[in-house]
Amino acid sequence: MSYTGPDFDPPQPEHAGRPGRPRRWPAVAGVALVSGALLGWLVYEATASSDAPSGGAAVASASSGSPSASGAGRSPHSSRSAAPSASASGPAGGDGKGAGSDGPAASGPLKGKVVVIDPGHNPGNFQHTAEINRQVDIGTDRKECDTTGTSTNAGYPEARFTLDVAHRLRALLEQQGATVKLTHDNGSPAWGPCVNERARIGNEAHADAAISVHADGSAPGNRGFHVILPAAVHSGSADTRPIAAASKELGAMIAGSFVRVTDEPPSNYLGGGTGLVTREDLGGLNLSTVPKVFIECGNMRDGTDAARLTSGDWRQKAAEGISEGIVSFLRAS
Repeated sequence: MSYTGPDFDPPQPEHAGRPGRPRRWPAVAGVALVSGALLGWLVYEATASSDAPSGGAAVASASSGSPSASGAGRSPHSSRSAAPSASASGPAGGDGKGAGSDGPAASGPLKGKVVVIDPGHNPGNFQHTAEINRQVDIGTDRKECDTTGTSTNAGYPEARFTLDVAHRLRALLEQQGATVKLTHDNGSPAWGPCVNERARIGNEAHADAAISVHADGSAPGNRGFHVILPAAVHSGSADTRPIAAASKELGAMIAGSFVRVTDEPPSNYLGGGTGLVTREDLGGLNLSTVPKVFIECGNMRDGTDAARLTSGDWRQKAAEGISEGIVSFLRAS
């Protein structure tokens, strides 16, 4: 995420002495996972991805457990190959675009379920700064419409990463029979949508689950993923009380499968090691009337995480980890 704009203020590292940015928003509350799935990763060892920048990436040995008993020992995907078939999600090292579109697969266990995927930011936002800087209602306040997002130090933009993962995720969910809608795709719209519009798209689709895909832009040394849950907000036009509990369940299932499939550890600077944080300042969550979470898949400003985020093979794993959590949630609902 970018650190200027509506939904993307800088996180405050939890470790004393760890480099970070000044605190500019209230401390987030860590939420414990309902099971010990995230306690299974034990040691890190260096590895290098075939299409990642040189330097390698630390890999965590993940537990085979999952936060949800309903999803334990049951993978909705037949394989976690590093190079999935083109028919599933395109070449692993490509842009993740497959044949999928906003529509259902012919059949599958998720037939009748609707999932909305919100790729964070938009590659065109850089050319529309006046539009994305205008104020919109986020339920509890007014903030900018959208932001440009962050990037790796080498210039790989978050907006490109989020679209790539979204395309891969869409293909996986459609294989399970789900109807999948993206908030934006293929340059349409040319910028945004605004954060309130992103929430509205999920609401009007009557989504059974919605997820906003991001990558963080924190200080080097801060690494790992975290899933952001909506607080139980009841203020102004925001009322997340009806969806807070379901969103927490969705987030816990995604966190458990993400750490297991990707070997990416939970954030070492937010969430107290659980991979979960709760926020009440995000318009995309505050205005949602359907179960919804954000995921920060890693920190683009950290060299170890950046090597993963720029790898097509790892982005496929990220999509699979998110998909498995969503599938477990929808099967249990």
